Amino acid sequence: MDLEEFRTEVRAWVAEHAPDFKTRSGVRSPEDEHELKALLRWVADLYAAGYVGGDWPVEFGGAKDHDPMHDVVVREEIARARAPMPASGSDLAAHAIIGFGTDEQRHRYLPPIREGRELWCQLFSEPDAGSDLASLRTTAVRDGDSWVVNGQKVWTTNGHWSNLGYLLARTDPDAPQHKGISAFVVDMRLVGIQVRPLRELTGTSDFNEVFFDAVRLPADAIIGAPGQGWAIANASLAEERAGVGASVVQLQLAWEDLVTLAKAVTIGGRPAAELDDVRQELARFRTEVDAVTMLTRASMERWEAKREKVTDAPMSKLMFSEVNLRLAEYALSLLGGRGVLAEGDSGAFDEGRWQDAYLYARAYTIAGGSSEIMRNIIAERGLGLPREARA
Repeated sequence: MDLEEFRTEVRAWVAEHAPDFKTRSGVRSPEDEHELKALLRWVADLYAAGYVGGDWPVEFGGAKDHDPMHDVVVREEIARARAPMPASGSDLAAHAIIGFGTDEQRHRYLPPIREGRELWCQLFSEPDAGSDLASLRTTAVRDGDSWVVNGQKVWTTNGHWSNLGYLLARTDPDAPQHKGISAFVVDMRLVGIQVRPLRELTGTSDFNEVFFDAVRLPADAIIGAPGQGWAIANASLAEERAGVGASVVQLQLAWEDLVTLAKAVTIGGRPAAELDDVRQELARFRTEVDAVTMLTRASMERWEAKREKVTDAPMSKLMFSEVNLRLAEYALSLLGGRGVLAEGDSGAFDEGRWQDAYLYARAYTIAGGSSEIMRNIIAERGLGLPREARA
């Protein structure tokens, strides 16, 4: 089956099976237990249909003839249907365990992910270790048959809903930054773990702070070998490349929504879309969206051919997040005074959809590496410019 035939099949399947609850811009958590159950059923259906997890080992449900581009198509079609993506924490943990875990860990943790019985969160970022993850300070110290964990994580999506966590902690304080980190499986119900949801600008709580106070993990909770955590994290994060195409689809949909908005609102008694300056802005955004699309497709082709450039992911991420933010800002300007009305306010346009998109658009320029960090990577690693002075 070629990719377009596969896309048609997936699009029809997603339209029939996607959960019926409101989705918002960005990477979001379920708002209540009803949405949580619906999300887990949706994930289980995706795995059961073979649309997710095809790159897993065959004995755990993977496909013998898996095509990585099928993963790209599936995520694009999920985005096109405005349906929720599978939880990234579970995806990352699964690939870490597949690549570096023991047979016991694979048999224990992989089936519940496929069946939607367990949800994972990603315990990487810290208050002083976000874009510079290698500077993390959470420690795991071996004590007999246990690892004792102390520290704090932040920006943990789904932390308040998760059964398990994929943790990076420093196990060797004397080793170089990247060498002294290890990866662990964490039961989020253990004594000493405190999860605090963070209420964000959007009014929702998608992220969390997670505190570890002398939390004892069993010795076999480690993934791979001590000190291998940095390599494990990078290997599992590399699997996220299949989701890049979904970001492009989201940007294309945002442009379509902007056109709809311009036709719906009036300026000086005329639909905004009839004004020359508005039409010029819409055309400019269409050009930028097309540029991001072509850049991302080129990087995906290199990724498929195993010829990816070090600047591919940073450039795609930077351009997507910056165009997405400017597009949302312009949408609010078209709304005029109504631009300050959010969800729940009387008179809010489209239930405050653009206000929510604008507030989350700023987060896109920070999460996963800030725009400043992306520009440094492009300049230093891609263009060979002198390194920025570090403290």
